[in-house]
Amino acid sequence: MFDKILIANRGEIALRVIRAAREMGIRTVAVHSTADTDAMHVRMADESVCIGPPPGTDSYLSIPSIIAACEVTGAQAIHPGYGFLSENANFVQIVEDHDLTFIGPTAEHIRIMGDKITAKDTMKDLGVPCVPGSDGGVPDVESAKALCAEIGYPVIVKATAGGGGRGMKVAMSAAEIESAFRTARTEAKAAFGNDEVYIEKYLTTPRHIEIQVFGDGKGGAVHLGERDCSLQRRHQKVFEEAPGPCISQEERDRIGKICADAVARINYTGAGTIEFLYEKGEFYFIEMNTRLQVEHPVTEAIFGVDLVREQIRVASGLPMSFTQDDLTINGHSIEVRINAEKLPEFSPRPGRITQFHAPGGLGVRMDSALYDGYNIPPYYDSLIAKLIVHGRDRPEALARLHRALGELIVDGVETTVPLFHALLEEEAVLTGEYNIHWLEKWLETDPLT
Repeated sequence: MFDKILIANRGEIALRVIRAAREMGIRTVAVHSTADTDAMHVRMADESVCIGPPPGTDSYLSIPSIIAACEVTGAQAIHPGYGFLSENANFVQIVEDHDLTFIGPTAEHIRIMGDKITAKDTMKDLGVPCVPGSDGGVPDVESAKALCAEIGYPVIVKATAGGGGRGMKVAMSAAEIESAFRTARTEAKAAFGNDEVYIEKYLTTPRHIEIQVFGDGKGGAVHLGERDCSLQRRHQKVFEEAPGPCISQEERDRIGKICADAVARINYTGAGTIEFLYEKGEFYFIEMNTRLQVEHPVTEAIFGVDLVREQIRVASGLPMSFTQDDLTINGHSIEVRINAEKLPEFSPRPGRITQFHAPGGLGVRMDSALYDGYNIPPYYDSLIAKLIVHGRDRPEALARLHRALGELIVDGVETTVPLFHALLEEEAVLTGEYNIHWLEKWLETDPLT
C-alpha cells in the first residue's frame, strides 16, 4: 500500500480523495494554484505544494509542476480526480516513466476511449451495443449525405475528439446535413484542434444511462448498476440518480454483464463509466469515461462501497474488496450539482461566501469545499457543491432532497439551488418520466424568471 499520494486536482473532488486516503492511513499532498492558497483541500491535506499561477493551463494542467511536486514530497502515486489531467494519456505515460503510480487505467486504455471512433469500434468488437452510424470519420459532405440516406434522419454530427457538447450538431432532414456537417467541423477545429467528425443516428426521446464498471487490471471486473443522468442542459448533467427509474432488474443485469465482460477482456484497471443512450428498451453506446465520475456518490450510496478507496487499493496491487455477488442495490440515491451561477442565464458568478451551512441528517451527504469567507475564484468550473441523498426508495429520496435543499445556506453568491426547488415541483421529475431533452424544453418556458 502507498504511504503518500498526491491529488492532482482541486475543490470538492480533491477533498473526496483526501478523506478516503486518511481513512486508509495514507498521507496526502495537495497541489494548488496561487488562487487556491486558502482552499479547503489545501487546508485538509498533510502537505501542499503551489504549482503555479491561477490559470489552469499554468497550474493544474502543468505536468512538469505536478511531477516535481511528487519528487519534492516523496509521493508515490497520483490520483487525478476528474477533469484536468484525469483522461490525459500523455500524462499517465509520464507518470509511469517517473516510476510513479497513476491511480486509474493505463495510458493505452485512456487513449483508446479518448477517441470516440476508436472507442466505438472497440466496444463493437467487445459486444457492446452501439448507435448506428459511420464506422469512422466522415471526410466530406457528399459522404455524409450518402451515409445519412442509408441510416435515416435525424442524425447527429459529432467531433471525434469532442466533449461538453462542443462540435455536435443535429440534422433533422437532408436539407440540414450540409450546414450541420460544416458547422460541427468548424467548432471541432476551434475547440480541439481536430476537425474530424463522425455521424450517428439521432434518437429523439432517449434517456442517458451510464453503467459504473470497475476492473482489477488482471481480467476481473464488476459492474455497479446504472445511473440515470438524463436531466441535462447543453449536454451538462445537473441531476443524477441511481438506480434508474426506468430500468428493470432484467435490463440492469443484461447490460451490466455486457459492460463488465467488456472491460474484463481488455484488463481494464480501476473505475470507469460506460455511457449509453437508452430508448424503447435498447441501449446504444456513446462513450466511456476512464475516470471517476462527478456523480459517483449515488452509486456509493446504493451499494455501500467507497469507489475512491477501491481505486487506491487496486492501483497499489491489492485485489478488489468485493465481487459481483457482493453487490446488491439498497434503496435509491439522487445527486444535484450546485453551481455558482446566475439564473436563468446560468452565467458564472464567482465571489465571496458570506455564510455556508451544509444540510445534515439521515441519508444526506454534502460534497463541497465551501466555508464561511471562502472566495470562489473565477478561473475554474462553477461547480461548488454536490448534494447527495439516499432513501429506502425513490419517493423517500425525493422527500429527503426537498428537505435538504431547504436546509442548505449559501450566501454571498448566486447559485443554481432555485433550479432544484423548481424541478421538485414538476410532475415529470417526481414520476421519473423525462428524457435528455426534457430539461432544455422546460427551461424554454422561462420557469425560473
